[in-house]
Amino acid sequence: MSESPVNIQFALISHTNNGKTTLARTLIGVDVGEVRDAAHVTITAESHPLLTSAAGDVLRLWDTPGFGDSVRLFRRLAISDNPIGWFLREVFDRYRDRPFWLSQQALRTAKESADVVLYLVNSSENPRDAGYLASEMKILAWLNKPVVVLLNQLGPPRPAAEEQSEQARWKQHLDQYTIVREVLALDAFARCWVHERVFYEAIGKLIDEQKKEGYARLFATWEANNLRRFHESLRLTSVQLAAAAKDSEPIDSSASNMFKAAIHKIGLSKSGERPGHEKAMARLVERLEANITQTTKQLLALQQLDPSEAAKINARVRDNFAVRAPVDQAQAGLLGAIISGAATGLSADLMAGGLTFGTGALVGGVVGALTLAGAAWGFNTSTDRNEPTMQFADDFLRTLLVSGVLRYLAVAHFGRGRGNFVEGEAPAFWQTEVEQALGLHAADLGQLWESVRAEPLLDKAVVQVDAVVLRVTAHVLKQLYPGVHGA
Repeated sequence: MSESPVNIQFALISHTNNGKTTLARTLIGVDVGEVRDAAHVTITAESHPLLTSAAGDVLRLWDTPGFGDSVRLFRRLAISDNPIGWFLREVFDRYRDRPFWLSQQALRTAKESADVVLYLVNSSENPRDAGYLASEMKILAWLNKPVVVLLNQLGPPRPAAEEQSEQARWKQHLDQYTIVREVLALDAFARCWVHERVFYEAIGKLIDEQKKEGYARLFATWEANNLRRFHESLRLTSVQLAAAAKDSEPIDSSASNMFKAAIHKIGLSKSGERPGHEKAMARLVERLEANITQTTKQLLALQQLDPSEAAKINARVRDNFAVRAPVDQAQAGLLGAIISGAATGLSADLMAGGLTFGTGALVGGVVGALTLAGAAWGFNTSTDRNEPTMQFADDFLRTLLVSGVLRYLAVAHFGRGRGNFVEGEAPAFWQTEVEQALGLHAADLGQLWESVRAEPLLDKAVVQVDAVVLRVTAHVLKQLYPGVHGA
């Protein structure tokens, strides 16, 4: 094996305003360049380090200006005996002939620097309707470089069969261009690291033989980093779940009549309820919300994303999460907010009247929803040393596990896109996949929560939860990305 470090370069090229810089941001993990919904935002070619290895290998990504008037450009190039050579020597006015000048910068970068050309297309278009596509394919053919077509703007994640159908449509249309060596889905807005693995594996086959050993080292670095991030992400989820399972709150049997009157005033009490139970529920929920929010921030930071987006991630999980419990729609919505970690803002609204107690635990509709849903579903009471305590029930913890895996999926698919991404990334079919995976691992859940509660050391309890979370999440990824090695 050659240990000499190599320098490998990709040139990212597309028609103007097709999302090159947004994809560059997603791949690099840094908000490089400028992104606006306008033509010719990128006016110079910029190089960014994509991967480095311990041996000194470097993989660089060039973000280039977009093609402008491709049809006119192709006609001009077609009349020359040496089209690209003539075009790169020509002097264009960057202001009066801007489309040609910008196209020249893109082609010069690809010709002089690129080992592989990454050509980005808007997947939402019908390839037959993209009038510039044929001209740009013929222009790229003159570069004599391998071209990989990347499908961007795929929309929210969809079942694998639908995404593969769209990819097949583009592949079929691009078969007429021999320079196109591969067609891959790689969305700047909702990509997962599994998408990137397919991308890096496919391009590795196109690298010059003299650089393949260096590329293998770069890919090994990428793989090690992403597997570490994957396992660390699931461990964060497992810590949050184990903490919820082990959490308990003593039931204050001497709760004041004032508190009981307050519960009654907002219409949450019913016959037989005791204020001490309400108080214990509220404290458990408050800690749960805080832990879920903290976990989401840690997950985002691990993915090199803005931790302040935690509320948006949790809101997406909430909006696409269906509570499987015998409750009405309003109660289910509040339960979904708690389970997803998105209840805090809602609780604050419900607290507008200032109804809090003691440490400031929330008493509003959130706790009421859990109460009305049935304490048997959400909570268990037990007696420890003759002191009654309250804990989250097994069924509720199972629901937390489902939402925890959904939260990981939402974060893992959170492409940087246009800075702070705002569209939904937690499609409903994900929940179906997660619950089916849990069904296949029902035996693992049988005694899990009881075993976790009995374990005195949190670290050992986390190991038990992590084993189940890992198996379930790995199964879901295999279902979402069938046939992908290492999914």
